[in-house]
Amino acid sequence: MVLGLGITLIAAGLITNVAIAVLGLLLSAMAAIGWFRNVLPHEHLEMVEVQLSAPADVAESPQVTYSPGIERPTYSFSSGVEAGVAGGVAMAAVATGFSWMKFHSLWYGINLLAAGSFIGWTDATDSFLSQFHFQGLLVALAIHAMVSVLVGLLYGAMLPIFPRQSLLTAGLIAPILWSGLAYSMIKHVSPILSDRMDWGWFVASQVAYGLTAGWVIHLRVKVRSTEFQALPFNRRAGLHTDEGRRSEPTKDGRQS
Repeated sequence: MVLGLGITLIAAGLITNVAIAVLGLLLSAMAAIGWFRNVLPHEHLEMVEVQLSAPADVAESPQVTYSPGIERPTYSFSSGVEAGVAGGVAMAAVATGFSWMKFHSLWYGINLLAAGSFIGWTDATDSFLSQFHFQGLLVALAIHAMVSVLVGLLYGAMLPIFPRQSLLTAGLIAPILWSGLAYSMIKHVSPILSDRMDWGWFVASQVAYGLTAGWVIHLRVKVRSTEFQALPFNRRAGLHTDEGRRSEPTKDGRQS
């Protein structure tokens, strides 16, 4: 994940700012070094003591104990989709509120989002953007839905892996990072959106998205619960494991 983020920032820095590329290069180097040290020059193994004369029920791998009646929290892929949809609705509500308060129109923010997709809208006036345009609505909905769901999936994967202070991460830290990245890239994607964007309202809409998406994931996955935070990393991340499968011990009673 860290390596993927680093490579993404390197690519983004090629069309934005060299500082973003440098940050991506540092992240990629850190990830590569950490990764390679686990396999080079030899694969890293962890030796664990085993009891050869254990009782018959020892074959069960140690698990976190749950009290009766407590719903066992698990990683859910669908929670990311639901979080993206709910966060997208919250973000749209904030953006629409800005459009109404500043331009007395429900359509300005929608048309502004879609304007980068139409060559003829490059120099559109505020009056034009304040009017209803069916094609603008369709394009804006498609862009907004795609981005909202993709970021929701990212939240759904990220928050269970790092469950502590999940609402702070989702509602403040991540929106600030997204806003900074958008600020450096948006002029290359949609110049009209960059010129007419109210960045205060943009950050507010990102915070609304993050808080809503984070809360949905908390309700579905219970990432802030003690039971979920007690789970091992592979269970929080939704990874398949070999738990419960017995491996052959070595001659000295140790296994990896």
